[in-house]
Amino acid sequence: MKRLALVGGGHIHTPGFINNVRDRQWGWTGVWDHDADRANRRAEATGSPAMALDALLKTEMDAIVICSETRLHRELVAACVEAKKPLFVEKPMGMNGADSAEIARIINAAGVPFSTGYFRRGEGQVRKLRRLVQEGAFGTVTRARFSNCHSGALGGWFDTEWRWMADLSEAGVGAFGDLGTHVLDLMIWMFGEPQSAVGALKPGTNRYPGCEEYGEAMFQYESGLVTTLAAGWNDVADPCPIQIMGTGGHAVIFQGGLYVKIGNSGLDKVDGDDGAPAGFQGFLDFLETGQGELVTPNEALARDRTMSAVYASASQGDWHPVLD
Repeated sequence: MKRLALVGGGHIHTPGFINNVRDRQWGWTGVWDHDADRANRRAEATGSPAMALDALLKTEMDAIVICSETRLHRELVAACVEAKKPLFVEKPMGMNGADSAEIARIINAAGVPFSTGYFRRGEGQVRKLRRLVQEGAFGTVTRARFSNCHSGALGGWFDTEWRWMADLSEAGVGAFGDLGTHVLDLMIWMFGEPQSAVGALKPGTNRYPGCEEYGEAMFQYESGLVTTLAAGWNDVADPCPIQIMGTGGHAVIFQGGLYVKIGNSGLDKVDGDDGAPAGFQGFLDFLETGQGELVTPNEALARDRTMSAVYASASQGDWHPVLD
């Protein structure tokens, strides 16, 4: 049976991660959180003791899971890599591109296995689209659109337990960075890192003052490809999460179905490729078998660096380079 250490339990995905570990009939060696009440609640949920961080990192565990406020990631990563255990850090890896660059440097120098929560890579439809792009099935791809939206602000998801996630001083990003990073990962996974970005971030209902609730961004590539991305907490539905258009065909995921047109064929509804565990489940697979869909520190850095360019653009009102 594998045993993990939980370092920080503040992220909204923490309860799900605890359930994922329970489903495998694994356990936890202990919990640390700077908030004593939260530490005790997570300890009860995991069936393990709340502990001081230095004591927790000396326990006999197989991996470390960091789900703290993003503001704490760098100092916690620096402490945790000393244990020389595989490390999962819930996204975003850092507060911004510069913070993530230092976190990536620390992890790479320690040489410990790492991953973060980009679970959308495991979806069969996504994997098929990426394969078709790599095979050149759509000819020269000229534009692509990605969307990831839900009704979190409308439903008050971040009013109480998860309020810090709508505080940029704690989270680094608001709704656009929180949800948008998942499809930004898919965009970069399929097409690579863009050259520049421009973005508009909006307060929406203003339920969380100082935090955007939705936004749009556009990205330019050296190849001529132009991509756009939507993300936010103000939508009651997200019926069209991916569109890809090229000189030789196009594809769209619409209301759960994948539709593809290549060359002179019609627009056909097709099956996705086989799915694969990714994100936290991919990390757990890696712990169990030595194989799994991991995200490297440099990949996580590229996503945070690109997202930082969107936020800088929205603040400055102009295009912003990704590699500044």
